[in-house]
Amino acid sequence: MEIRRGEERDLKGIHRLLRQVLMVHHEGRPDLFKSGTEKYTDDELLNILHDDRKPIFVATDENGNVFGYAFCILQQHLHDNILTDIKTLYIDDLCVDETCREQHIGRKLYEYVLAFARGEGCYNLTLNVWACNPGARAFYEKCGLAPQKIGMEKIL
Repeated sequence: MEIRRGEERDLKGIHRLLRQVLMVHHEGRPDLFKSGTEKYTDDELLNILHDDRKPIFVATDENGNVFGYAFCILQQHLHDNILTDIKTLYIDDLCVDETCREQHIGRKLYEYVLAFARGEGCYNLTLNVWACNPGARAFYEKCGLAPQKIGMEKIL
């Protein structure tokens, strides 16, 4: 397995995994997430792949098949009135193909992203986990992450 920056040749594999993530969210919160749609068009995904502030990392096999990805966003609030100037790497999305789970691909992707964040001089790494995805929360807790804030809602 190789972990590297995503490239144009990875579009098909990334789209396949994005659909898997969408279904997890749709099944957990059908009131919020549609099914059978695409999160990004090819053009949108290509723009992200070429944006150094939004690196996508992929886990591939020797044939270039994508088995996992991590969408990341470098964030920094310079000269903000209330926030310090720390640099953060936000993991917007991390997914391992449902047929490849329990092979430590997610852990290796996370550790790769963590090393990238350290190399970029980040103070911290953050992400959000939907309450309807307890498996993801357990995974991140095993990786050493702890809640930073909690989003709450009341459906009317």
